[in-house]
Amino acid sequence: MTHLRVTAIQSPIGPLSLAVGVEGLVRLDLEGDRDRMARDLERRFGAVRLTEEADPDGVVSVLGRYFDGDHAALDTISVDPGGTPFQHEVWLTLRRIPPGRTWSYAELARAVGRPDAVRAVGAANGANPVPLVLPCHRVIGSDGRLVGYGGGLGRKEWLLRHERASFVVDRQERLPLAPA
Repeated sequence: MTHLRVTAIQSPIGPLSLAVGVEGLVRLDLEGDRDRMARDLERRFGAVRLTEEADPDGVVSVLGRYFDGDHAALDTISVDPGGTPFQHEVWLTLRRIPPGRTWSYAELARAVGRPDAVRAVGAANGANPVPLVLPCHRVIGSDGRLVGYGGGLGRKEWLLRHERASFVVDRQERLPLAPA
């Protein structure tokens, strides 16, 4: 049985739920859905024992620093995202996108050495189990538009505005959570 420490917090982008294992953050749910997070953890680990802890491995404190404007703070969080070797490579490459910058899916595919695998890179990006910390929100369409985000485009827009990144917003797509 895998033992994981879990907590839920309120953030400027809504409720967040997270789980930390011995190697680091294993799951972050951007909608604070504890049941979905537990199901995802059981799919990955099998039987799990979830223990409530206020600030497992200091992740909550680091997230607070990020939301307070220390955008580089996220890079200090240890992660254990699991996944296939390809997914793992895509997810860890996301950390090379600095705060305030964005990459297109094509740029991300080139960065992992698979320039013809844009769709596969997009699928891996969309399956990121620790969004925000592995900053998949910094990946946008080649035309500069916001596309696809498991936490919703409003959250993606909020996060990019928070980091002062450049992107294009179709006003018809704008969701209530954005502006920062």
